[in-house]
Amino acid sequence: MPGTASQEPMSFAGSGTADPEAEANAGHPHILVVDDDPGIRELLSAYLGQNDLRVTAVADGGAMGALLGKQVIDLVVLDLKLGAECGLDLARRLRDQSAIPIVMLSGQSEEADRVMALELGADDYLTKPFSPRELLARVRAILRRRRLDVRQQRLEGMRAYRFGGWELNLNTRELVSPKGQHGTLGNAEFSLLVALLGARGRTLSRAQLLELSRLHDDEVYERAVDILVMRLRRKLSEDSANPRCIVTMRGAGYRIGVRVERIY
Repeated sequence: MPGTASQEPMSFAGSGTADPEAEANAGHPHILVVDDDPGIRELLSAYLGQNDLRVTAVADGGAMGALLGKQVIDLVVLDLKLGAECGLDLARRLRDQSAIPIVMLSGQSEEADRVMALELGADDYLTKPFSPRELLARVRAILRRRRLDVRQQRLEGMRAYRFGGWELNLNTRELVSPKGQHGTLGNAEFSLLVALLGARGRTLSRAQLLELSRLHDDEVYERAVDILVMRLRRKLSEDSANPRCIVTMRGAGYRIGVRVERIY
């Protein structure tokens, strides 16, 4: 029986549990596998998850859409036929809404299907049965090209920041912890965190933070920055005596103390 949207997504090497190994992999690329075959989902979740990738696997387009609305996904592995659903329609919809790379899987070898998938915006195509090792190589190659494009500033429409195991989704404004827990930020907290992350390690004064976060008006003072930083540190589970993500530069302002990655 094909899976339905009511099925719980399976997740390896980055699931929403307190598993230390999952937390250690939280900064790795997040791959979404969409296939109605539970055997394929289990195989790819295990194999890709053992090779420095975070993997979530779901059975259908409904579950795919729900997950994309909540989490930052770096690449989608999408089956061409999902029971009554057409993977090509899902690929078209996904490409219309984002620049997330897509690898199509199919049990058919017809040239027309491959051409259609690529014309709809898929980045690659594999015919079943396939080698998981080959899929891994293709996924890594696409992610490398994407990182190169980002460095050369060819991409627009950034979707998220990833820092210190955390993810800040710019579309939903949700803050996702290394354990996969979702939290919300107030408008001022969100704006201030975006300003800090955008500086990528540079120290910003309180006045600069007020200006960059667009909080500057007659009723907002530099002391408000300190209060917002305190609230952000609490939500980031920071040690108040030795904060790691948001560092105080005495007499100068604040900066991000961990590596910041931009997700497109």
